[in-house]
Amino acid sequence: MKYRNLGSTDLSISALSFGTWAIGGSWGRTNDEEAIKGLQRAMELGVNFFDTADVYGDGHSEELLAKATKGKADEIYIATKFCRAGDINDPENYSEQTVRKYVEGSLKRLQRETIDLYQIHCPPFEILKNTNVFEVLDTLQKEGKIRYYGVSVETVEEGLFCLENPNVRSLQVIFNLFRQKPLEALFPAAKEKGVGILARVPLASGLLTGKFKKNASFEKDDHRNFNRNGEQFNVGETFAGIAFEKGVELAEKLQWIAENRGNMTRAALRWILDQEAVTSAIPGFKNVTQIEDNLAAIEVPSFSSAELERLAEFYQKEVHSHIRGAY
Repeated sequence: MKYRNLGSTDLSISALSFGTWAIGGSWGRTNDEEAIKGLQRAMELGVNFFDTADVYGDGHSEELLAKATKGKADEIYIATKFCRAGDINDPENYSEQTVRKYVEGSLKRLQRETIDLYQIHCPPFEILKNTNVFEVLDTLQKEGKIRYYGVSVETVEEGLFCLENPNVRSLQVIFNLFRQKPLEALFPAAKEKGVGILARVPLASGLLTGKFKKNASFEKDDHRNFNRNGEQFNVGETFAGIAFEKGVELAEKLQWIAENRGNMTRAALRWILDQEAVTSAIPGFKNVTQIEDNLAAIEVPSFSSAELERLAEFYQKEVHSHIRGAY
């Protein structure tokens, strides 16, 4: 495993870590026993950082992490998120009283005294600009409830705004071969500010595994079914904002990246790991097999300069115009 410092913090985290949305809910059928085994296997292979949220399975993913990491608070870092359990457009949802309830709830479910990284969970831009939520987080940090805080954002504009706050230590962004825009302005600015980058949706909700066909179907409670066109939340969180059928077509054109890298999954993750500003990529998982396959990306060959240019051109000419929603 390779480790990288999360921006200017003292957290040295695994370059490939894992998100826990899929084991909490909204990704179809889940199995807690398989999830625990996956978390344990990840830790055996050197993963020391996991990302979750209070709304993943209504706190269930936090509870699973508590079981898997019991007694390891000093060696396994956990990032969680807040705000989406309430009305994200209501300023009161970001008041000290409300945020304190959120953090206490997460601490209880995680069975920890401190949260290593506490993130605002994709709030509206107006909330970031017009509330004192950062001051609230400063207070919780001084009290020792949280070590550091960051923001999970939907757009580059939001990310650049957050960088103006000196206590924001991380940004979580949608970043993958289909969503390369952060490379232009956000990543250089984050690096200059000493802010860590967590790359979420790194496989475009599975499109970049290359395993889907256009006639694929998903379970009723899977966001790849109920949020395919942004019906429930930002469309970018599902298939990176690309219409599913077009995404399958585009993924087929990327089959070449798997050559000498095992498969498309490993290649797509390797491309993210090759980006200097990225601290960690955080794919999801449901079982041990997916943990092991994703972690194999650490060892596969990096992309050559010519390959990187080819992928940048592919994004500009064939992908960019098909992305829906603000980003």
